[in-house]
Amino acid sequence: MAWGTVLMGLYQAGETAFPIALGLIVEHTMRHRSLGALGLSIAALAVIITTVSLSWRFGMRILQKANTTEAHRWRVKVAACGLQPVARDVDLKSGEVLTIATEDADQTADIIEVVPLLISSLVAVLVAAVALGMADVRLGLLVIVGTVAILSALSVLSKRIGSSTREQQARVARAGAKVADLITGLRPLHGFGGNHAAFRSYREISTEAKHQAITVAKVNGVYAGTALALNAVLAAAVTLTAGSLAWSGRIDIGQLVMAVGLAQFIMEPLKLFSEMPKYVMMARASAERMALVLAAPPVTVSGSEHPAAGGDLDIDCVRYGFLRKLTFQVSAGEFVAIAAYRPRAAADLASILAMTVPPDTYEGAVRVSGQELRDLSVEAVRAYMLVNPYDGEIFAGTLRTNIDPLGTSRMVPEAIEASMLTDVVALHREGLDYGVRDRGANLSGGQRQRLSLARALAADTDVLVLHDPTTAVDAVTEQLIARNVAKLRRGRTTIVITSSPALLDAADRVLVLDDGVITAEDTHRNLLAANEDYCAAVAR
Repeated sequence: MAWGTVLMGLYQAGETAFPIALGLIVEHTMRHRSLGALGLSIAALAVIITTVSLSWRFGMRILQKANTTEAHRWRVKVAACGLQPVARDVDLKSGEVLTIATEDADQTADIIEVVPLLISSLVAVLVAAVALGMADVRLGLLVIVGTVAILSALSVLSKRIGSSTREQQARVARAGAKVADLITGLRPLHGFGGNHAAFRSYREISTEAKHQAITVAKVNGVYAGTALALNAVLAAAVTLTAGSLAWSGRIDIGQLVMAVGLAQFIMEPLKLFSEMPKYVMMARASAERMALVLAAPPVTVSGSEHPAAGGDLDIDCVRYGFLRKLTFQVSAGEFVAIAAYRPRAAADLASILAMTVPPDTYEGAVRVSGQELRDLSVEAVRAYMLVNPYDGEIFAGTLRTNIDPLGTSRMVPEAIEASMLTDVVALHREGLDYGVRDRGANLSGGQRQRLSLARALAADTDVLVLHDPTTAVDAVTEQLIARNVAKLRRGRTTIVITSSPALLDAADRVLVLDDGVITAEDTHRNLLAANEDYCAAVAR
């Protein structure tokens, strides 16, 4: 910014010096009428033009590089906040955060160019005012007073632009969030015919954003038109005043030429100068939205300890959502299935174990290897205990990068075989290097689910929690997956929250989660024989 300001100030000073030099040349040439004076004048103009050209070229190059670098830095900061393991306490959806990390970051970084251009325009106006004041004090005062009046009038409009822009950015962000939600649930929406209602919902939000964008455009148009008109009035006033002074003999012909040239030139820096408040307000509005993310405190402050070796899990009187004093224990190396009669209770349990729910928002305690979850680091817990959600994300890339994102797992072949993903790999000539589109758009529901399961198994964590991992596969494949998972995870703590008979049968024991508590505990087959409610809930 400093170097850019110096060079852009030099550019504006050179631009201002051009009409001043013309006035001096005219005056000097008319007095002396010599070829030497004319050649010297041409050389002086060449120096001014070269200075103007080079300072603009390198000044703008420096400023645009700084702008791009700053925008990138803000994008990285916002992305880092969004990807932190502990969520920020801010009421923004993922689509809104995406808009802040892109559009708002770019507009905030524009201040890198705005400030130097503002200062350089001020330099041009001051140089012009001083030069005109040396010819006649009234001309210099006219430029200064006129500039102050123009900026005062435009500052009122710039505030309106700032408030309108903030509202527009908020509406665009909400529309972006709605799009993200719709894309995520596109297949289920098509399944039950809700796509038309969803489209109408998005259209309403998008229309609101469009109307607000039109309002902002109108305000910007009024601002630009007003600025141009006021600048033209000031230039005309300077020209007419200079002409009147020359007519009365108070300034000579060279000073008149200088005054007329400056009056025409001064419109450009004045236009730039008068537009700067608008860009400052837009950058400020974007910066305030970024501050919502960057300055927001985390939902909870996690501990710093690491889980001890072992692998046992203890849930002690946990009360949260649909869970009512939930208590159970899973020993190290055990394969336990949890049959939840209510899907919401299953989701609440999975959220607690995944640490997406802060420990201070639920009653009771969750212990991993004897240590309370609230005392452990989120990163350490997630490296030790992996909770694979039923709607695991599939990323753009390849099958290989989705199964092993870091490229460090030694369990990829075993994970592919256990998740019955072998047919998907064999189906394509590229094998594991087969390209996967964003959210797995070129895969079926069952293929996406098996790919997510393969990724969870390849992680090979001490504790693995699977939430409905086979709801989108056929019964035969489900039976094979259940056997394979039990075999692959033998000796490692595994918890499956499911209603799948195949997975329930493969487990060492089954816990029945009903009305927020564990109501029964036994093997799958014993429960089928003795518990009518269980039989009705899981038998297919």
